[in-house]
Amino acid sequence: MIGERLRKLRQERGYSLSELAERADVSKSYLSYLERDVKNNPSLQFISKIADTLDVSVEYLLGNEQKSVKEKELKGLDQEWVDLIKKLDEEMGKADLEEFREFLEFKNWKTSNK
Repeated sequence: MIGERLRKLRQERGYSLSELAERADVSKSYLSYLERDVKNNPSLQFISKIADTLDVSVEYLLGNEQKSVKEKELKGLDQEWVDLIKKLDEEMGKADLEEFREFLEFKNWKTSNK
């Protein structure tokens, strides 16, 4: 159960198994065991590291929460922005969003240097 969600999130973010393990500072082999459901009882510390790296809540990673966008990060935004952020979070991976951000920075740079 956790393995499937973990693999999906990792792939959506554009991370290889090695890259996620390195970024989260966890064992690549244990991460692989979790994804393949060979192991299924990770420590809270391990899950916290992975959740932080994937930018989701521990509850979401464990399958106890439906929303992957952390609600505390959305406080203060009007509903239209909240809906847009949730849709982007569901449909685009972290790598896609980073590429889009870089494009916007380039576009702004190009506009300001005309």
